[in-house]
Amino acid sequence: MDILPSEEEQMLKNGAREFLEAEISTAMVREMELDGLGYPPALWKQMADLGWLGLALPEAYGGQELPLTYLGLVLEEVGRVMAPVPLHSTSVAALTIASDGTEQQKQDMLPAVCSGDMILTWAVYERDPRLIPEAMKLQATADGDGWVLNGTKMFVDNSVVAQRCLVATRTSPKSDANEGISLFIVDPNGTGVSQTALVTLAKDKQSRLDFKDARIERAALIGEVDQGWPIVERMLDRATALLCCQMVGATRKDAEMAIEYAKNRVAFGRPIGSFQSVQHLLADMILHVDGGMMLTYEALWKMDQGLPASVEVSQAKSFCNEKCESVVRHSQVVHGGIGFMMEFDLHLWFRRVTAWTMRLGTTYDHRARIAAALLDVPGKVRLGMPLPTAV
Repeated sequence: MDILPSEEEQMLKNGAREFLEAEISTAMVREMELDGLGYPPALWKQMADLGWLGLALPEAYGGQELPLTYLGLVLEEVGRVMAPVPLHSTSVAALTIASDGTEQQKQDMLPAVCSGDMILTWAVYERDPRLIPEAMKLQATADGDGWVLNGTKMFVDNSVVAQRCLVATRTSPKSDANEGISLFIVDPNGTGVSQTALVTLAKDKQSRLDFKDARIERAALIGEVDQGWPIVERMLDRATALLCCQMVGATRKDAEMAIEYAKNRVAFGRPIGSFQSVQHLLADMILHVDGGMMLTYEALWKMDQGLPASVEVSQAKSFCNEKCESVVRHSQVVHGGIGFMMEFDLHLWFRRVTAWTMRLGTTYDHRARIAAALLDVPGKVRLGMPLPTAV
């Protein structure tokens, strides 16, 4: 297994960095935090023209059908500059449609995604934030030739600009045969769906979606009725690994800023980087970033090979949750008081990374899944579900 970038992958990464650093400034990031859409449509179109929106999507629908690692490299650079674009949410939903959707669903949406004409998102979180079937309370009730949805979804990325949203719903009580969960494609701006903007630490565009007698067609179903949870799990694993890419990219940039500052900030007649305590902080920061990168790309590589990767995903996310957060905190320490001033850009990276550590499973959720695999715990332990007390 070689998880270091190939020559072709490195060229993509270098090109992405050159483009994004030229097009995106911290001023744009701040502007988009206040903007109603949260992203610049012109930039989104440029990314589509570069082929980034269809990197890992099938060629038959306008994509390039490249491995997930290619998309991960782009998202790493997106995280590095905190690019205010809905690439993560759109990619996660599009990859799920590509792998589990019907032929008609693929034809209707994937070409539009690749061309930049359609933004997608997904909705799994509810008031119980655990990513487990038991937390899914949004009810989908069969009604004639369609379904009626009632309930609430929380922390839905970019729903304000998304044309379609993949929504995990409960269609039946849990049984020995299945979890009773189904996945539907829903218009988040359709009749019976209301959105409420949520104020987040990252100041990105997340919303609460309330469904009240929202009617959808039967053709909106992905997979089979009551059999949607395995699809949702695969979607969440892809989402988690790709979010780790963004975390690694943002954290590395934050660490580089701290290193540069330590070289030039003079205290007591010499650069603060000459003090051993600061040197150790900086060394730890790079160790943490490199460790998170290696674990993340190992998870993506296993996905590309069609191998089980849930444990590797949890290793990457639990590590990044702790170590990326440690890096951005150390960077604040190195910079001192200016790092906490709103006028100083460093806090932008701090807020984004910290917010991402709290999404798609906590450190403890992912550790529980790793431990279950290590100890061969009977039954499948999922994110958000503690280990049995007998272990």
